[in-house]
Amino acid sequence: MPLTLHGIPSCDTMKKARDWLDLAGIPYTFHDYKKAGVTATLLQTWCREVGWEVLLNRAGTTFRKLPDADKLGLDEARAIALMVAQPGMIKRPVLAGAGKLLVGFKPELYAAAKLQ
Repeated sequence: MPLTLHGIPSCDTMKKARDWLDLAGIPYTFHDYKKAGVTATLLQTWCREVGWEVLLNRAGTTFRKLPDADKLGLDEARAIALMVAQPGMIKRPVLAGAGKLLVGFKPELYAAAKLQ
């Protein structure tokens, strides 16, 4: 299964991940989930693997701008609904494929994952 890098192109962290993959010669496809969207089914799969708390970017401006009522009492179903409605709330990048799911970018984690 080929690698897919999920995120938005304007994100600085995304640019670092793409540069790292390109420099390492690791092929991947890019999925812009802000333009192309993301399905609840895919997010549920990711949540089973890493947990919704890892996927939901609570530090981002999109989440911080939510009304307090939307932030309280979050559970997996509500978090997934928020991320589907506003994909900018998904922590990025998400690198999926070849039996791996990496959320966020740290060069040492990408190297340790042996993506090639």
